[in-house]
Amino acid sequence: MKKLLFLILLFAPFCIQAQNNMQPYLSLEDATRISDAAEVKSKAEGWNMVIVVLDAGGHIISLRKMDGVQIGSIDVALGKAKTSVYFKRPTKVFEDMMKGEGGARIATLPNAVAIEGGLPIFKDGIIVGAIGISGASSAQDGVVAAAGLEAY
Repeated sequence: MKKLLFLILLFAPFCIQAQNNMQPYLSLEDATRISDAAEVKSKAEGWNMVIVVLDAGGHIISLRKMDGVQIGSIDVALGKAKTSVYFKRPTKVFEDMMKGEGGARIATLPNAVAIEGGLPIFKDGIIVGAIGISGASSAQDGVVAAAGLEAY
């Protein structure tokens, strides 16, 4: 028993330190709040969307497919969100680059979807995830993504 107490006292400061230095992350509650706001905006505009929220590793936290949206939008929304996580920037940046001189090179980047509707999510300057929206025009997808991000 004395050994156990000794070990607890010995390592307790390290455990407390590790908790205090924890990297920020996107919680399920955060993802739900973001998705809810995106869905509210989408419904207000009369657009059916797929709403995806990923964590910093590009893994799904939340995926919503609204009634009536085409199933192809699932992979597109995932691709937009992954692009934003992997490259730490909105997919609109890639869409705009495609329109410029040499834009065809953007098409050769792995995991780069060059269509508006993906936004990275940052907390304290650290990327914690991304939102990806698909279902309407790319500009409309971008509006819904921005509404979702605003809720964060």
